[in-house]
Amino acid sequence: MALVTGANRGIGLEIARQLLQHGLRVVVGSRDAQGGEEAAAALAGEGDVAAQTLDVTDRASVERAIAAIETRFGRVDVLVNNAGVLIDENRRAATIPLEDVQRTLGANLLGAWRMSQAVIPSMRKQRYGRIVNVSSAMGTLAGLAASAGGWPAYRLSKTALNALTMLLASELQADNVLVNAACPGWVRTRMGGAGAHRTVEQGADTPVWLATLPDGSPTGRLFEDRGLIDW
Repeated sequence: MALVTGANRGIGLEIARQLLQHGLRVVVGSRDAQGGEEAAAALAGEGDVAAQTLDVTDRASVERAIAAIETRFGRVDVLVNNAGVLIDENRRAATIPLEDVQRTLGANLLGAWRMSQAVIPSMRKQRYGRIVNVSSAMGTLAGLAASAGGWPAYRLSKTALNALTMLLASELQADNVLVNAACPGWVRTRMGGAGAHRTVEQGADTPVWLATLPDGSPTGRLFEDRGLIDW
């Protein structure tokens, strides 16, 4: 069973669709309850799908969601940490309000961390799990060096998410829980904008590939278009 956060639209919705096409049961996690139900209804013809209200920034919401999912499905095999925010367009590191940084880290880093901690115990118990963090090349060190300080909160959150990926992968490898990060590229979504050159299908491909890796596959790495890229 796969849980995808932020799956009521955009890349998350397409990840859910492609996972269904791989034969997995999928839970569409969404902060917007109505949006989640509508997304699940739209995917119903693709396979076994359900909606779950889930706010990754709220510990109580995460606890309720995981309890409900485990009661209904028994376990979580795959977690795709897709939920996130981008609120610092036209900002620079020297002047951005730190409240915007805090909000961004709360969703993009701590939200993924909170979700991972919630599912890791059952993954360890069953000795199987796949955690995929939807990251960005904007958070690589080379990306930071060429950034001119732009998009500082978003970039920093993805740099930190990449570090979390490595930490968890190192800890969980012996339990057959693979943790990887995926850069979907610049995708035409509400976040990416109409000018983006990639489709949601293209953006979702690598996260889905990582979510369905066989045992013994790489862990603790960053991939774009199924190829390794440097941190």
